[in-house]
Amino acid sequence: MRQRGRESWRQGSLFLISLVLLVFFTAASAQLRYSISEELKEGSFVGNIAKDLGIDLSVMKQRRFRIMSGSTEPLFKVNENDGVLYTSRKIDREEVCKESAVCLVNLKTMLENPLEVHYVTLEITDLNDHSPTFPEKTKRLEVSESALPGARYQLQNAHDPDGGINSVQQYKLSPNDNFRLEIKDRGRDGKTPILQLQKPLDREAKSSHKLVLTAMDGGNPPKTGTVEIHIDVLDVNDNMPVFTKDTYSAVLRENAPIGTTVIQVNATDLDDGSNGEVIYTFGSDVKGKIRDLFDIDSVTGKIIVKGHVDFEEQDSYDIDIQASDKGSIPFRTDKSVIIKIEDANDNPPEIEVASLSSAVSEDSRPGTTVALISITDLDSGMNGKIISYVAEDSPFTLTPSIQDNMFAVVTKSQLDREQQSKYDITIIAKDAGEPALTSEKTISVFVSDTNDNGPEFTVSPYTFYLIENNPPGASVFSVRASDRDEGDNALISYHILRNARYEGKVTSFLNINSETGDITALKSFDFESMKMFQFQVVATDSGAPSLSSNVTVNVFILDQNDNAPVILYPVSSNGSAEGLEEIPRNVNAGHLVTKVRAYDADIGYNGWLLFSLQRVTDHSLFGLDRYTGQIRTLRSFTETDEAEHKLVILVKDNGNVSLSATATVLVKVVEPKEAFAASDVKSAAKDDEENNVTFYLMITLGSVSVLFLISIIVLIAMQCSKSTDYTSKYLQETNYDGTLCHSIQYRSGDKRYMLVGPRMSIGSTIVPGSHANTLVLPDRRHTSEEV
Repeated sequence: MRQRGRESWRQGSLFLISLVLLVFFTAASAQLRYSISEELKEGSFVGNIAKDLGIDLSVMKQRRFRIMSGSTEPLFKVNENDGVLYTSRKIDREEVCKESAVCLVNLKTMLENPLEVHYVTLEITDLNDHSPTFPEKTKRLEVSESALPGARYQLQNAHDPDGGINSVQQYKLSPNDNFRLEIKDRGRDGKTPILQLQKPLDREAKSSHKLVLTAMDGGNPPKTGTVEIHIDVLDVNDNMPVFTKDTYSAVLRENAPIGTTVIQVNATDLDDGSNGEVIYTFGSDVKGKIRDLFDIDSVTGKIIVKGHVDFEEQDSYDIDIQASDKGSIPFRTDKSVIIKIEDANDNPPEIEVASLSSAVSEDSRPGTTVALISITDLDSGMNGKIISYVAEDSPFTLTPSIQDNMFAVVTKSQLDREQQSKYDITIIAKDAGEPALTSEKTISVFVSDTNDNGPEFTVSPYTFYLIENNPPGASVFSVRASDRDEGDNALISYHILRNARYEGKVTSFLNINSETGDITALKSFDFESMKMFQFQVVATDSGAPSLSSNVTVNVFILDQNDNAPVILYPVSSNGSAEGLEEIPRNVNAGHLVTKVRAYDADIGYNGWLLFSLQRVTDHSLFGLDRYTGQIRTLRSFTETDEAEHKLVILVKDNGNVSLSATATVLVKVVEPKEAFAASDVKSAAKDDEENNVTFYLMITLGSVSVLFLISIIVLIAMQCSKSTDYTSKYLQETNYDGTLCHSIQYRSGDKRYMLVGPRMSIGSTIVPGSHANTLVLPDRRHTSEEV
């Protein structure tokens, strides 16, 4: 009994549990369905899920009522307070479902404690918001005019993103006489338009057709899209060439030049391309003789003269012309052309050269015979009468001879080979026919040379600039002359004019190549010894008798830095550049110890001297002015300073490769009493020395003036009254006068200065503040003042 009761209780429990699970499952799998239109704005109401499912609003937030979202942005959102479903953004059906016919969106809503899942299906209905579009705005088809009616040409579908009835529903073709439209329904792939030919095409009547295909959807109102269809009709050869004239005839004068156009035939073909291209040929029955006389241009239809047409042989020609197209099966048309030949004066004069001289001398007298000419004409009467003459303006003319039809070509003026060495004489003979015929004959006459032109130098006079210290035996410059004659008359030899004026002078050191005119110096020239020289070169041709001319050559020697500076002071008794200077120990800073004097025989930068201390026992005691050479104390002497100091001064010029000399000054520091005693002796010695320097400078200045005056006179004679003014800012020089030393005295305040050294180069300037090569002279008015 108990076991049976337990089994009954167990079966009742299982049934109750099954009933509870069934109820729960039914609640968890409840499903809702809503329908909305696309393009709803964000936040639009969709439905009340809580109300439709019967969910108590008081427990929705506690049980976390929500929509289970995926990885993509959700389209909908639910309010957990009231259970209302809203759109979370604007919905585009074509974006969500693309090409699906029915657009369904499935959502899952969930409640916790206990877990409940409810399915919500949303159908998004379509709006007609897109128009049909074709892949191309314009479609081009090629259809042969031989295509038969019923030929089909498939076109591309129009595309409409909308679905259902809003998609493409039908196509419409613009009205025309040749084509109609068929629609092929391809199910899911839509409807395909097909163009079908109804009536044969004729390219000659109309070469192209323009149709408009319109696609329409099923919206209300419907939207449309169009495409233009351009149909090009391809040609077939269905027309034959047709000549534009019924008869063709022409008149041709005999002896017409080869290439003369006689007549042009023309035929047209209504076809296109190669089917409409016409070519012209002679008919198959045209004889070979006619083909030798005439030819026809296959493209233009021009009949042209190919050979010699003579009226005496045949006075007319009947020629068959054939016109054909270039079709695969060509069509041909024949036409006859009649050519009549017109008689003319067809025998021109004949010119023959009986005798011709190979050359005529340029010194021949007028009337000299150059050639004999025979002129004849095979015609008779007026057509055989000849008028002959020499064409163009030339120094030749035609004169009749004793014999009939013989003429002589003679000179009528003086000839000059240098102006023209060859003449092409054209002889013209013309008969008296109608029209007159003319013949020409050209003979060439060469003019032989005589020695009537002397050599001419390319430059006169020549001016050369030669750097001193040139290597002996090297070519330094050259002269060139030319002769307008030819052959031996133009063969030139050169030599230097050596007469009493130039004998024993510089020309003895020059040599010239007799063939090339290259001049070689046999010695080196020294600018300090010679500034310029002049000589003459003679050019002689090899004619008989020979002719010659000469040219003056001016050579200016240019300075090089080849002279080292020379120390003028200090100089010891044995000639070395050494000196002893005594100064008191109590002198202050800036005291003038002595001044190093030097000069350079070069000019310009090569003679511009700079002074520097090469060696000194104490750099803190003495300083040297690099421009004046003055040595001064830099500070006062102390008890610890040595009594004797040795200064080695380097004097160098400013040449590209500078040259230098050194001077040694021994400075002895003495007590003031000893300095006064030695000062009197030294002053007297310095006065004598300065007087000697002044005397030498006066002698040098006088020599410079004399040489300068001579140079001016020579320069004026060379330039033939041409003068050149060379100026500088402070000095005015015409040329370098060649002295070893040059001096100019000038005053600044209460001091007198003397510029010692070579003259500046032409065009150079003295820079203000520069004291190169400057001696400071004591003013005789203040002999007690130390400068």
